[in-house]
Amino acid sequence: MKQALVDDTEDVSLDFGSEEELALRKARIRHPLATFFHLFFRVSAIITYLFCDWFSNSFVACFVTILLLLSFDFWSVKNVTGRLLVGLRWWNQIDEDGKSHWVFEAKRAPTTAASTEAEARIFWLGLIICPVIWTVFFFSTLFSLKLKWLALVIAGISLQTANLYGYIHCKLGGQKSTSRGTSRLFVTADVPKRQTRISEDRTEEYGKTGTR
Repeated sequence: MKQALVDDTEDVSLDFGSEEELALRKARIRHPLATFFHLFFRVSAIITYLFCDWFSNSFVACFVTILLLLSFDFWSVKNVTGRLLVGLRWWNQIDEDGKSHWVFEAKRAPTTAASTEAEARIFWLGLIICPVIWTVFFFSTLFSLKLKWLALVIAGISLQTANLYGYIHCKLGGQKSTSRGTSRLFVTADVPKRQTRISEDRTEEYGKTGTR
């Protein structure tokens, strides 16, 4: 498993104003289109699953519509909204030997287009709550013996849990990599001090032996 960190080196000048301005910046949504589509496809899939019998009697039409919405949601969250709203991205790549590697990326440095707290909260709430809802659907279809919907519900759980699993790894991997980087920095900064102490001790011993 391979982890990669994206380090933005752009210079950002922060103008700290009053507490009201800071609160507005935290609550501001900088990517309204991405925020909308982050919730649109997954919420539409849930609503269609609940009320599809009201609009159509065709099981195949409902099945295909919900599966398309789940697929659009998986693609948009994996490739677009995660990168814009929280600065995270994950994917799978195959090397020359044919081995599969999972890559998790996390931006460390804030940029001018960085996400706000409101966007991050919307992203994680939508990412966590919707798989829980599909899990509830799984047990309801199982207990009510509506087995024809079981394959669709399992597909919904699989697609949305995959995104949740990938972004949790991105989040935790970014924090671990940052802590490892700081620990290495402290270790390398402490090495010259130890070397100077050893050299001073050796010179003192050499001086004592020379005077003797």
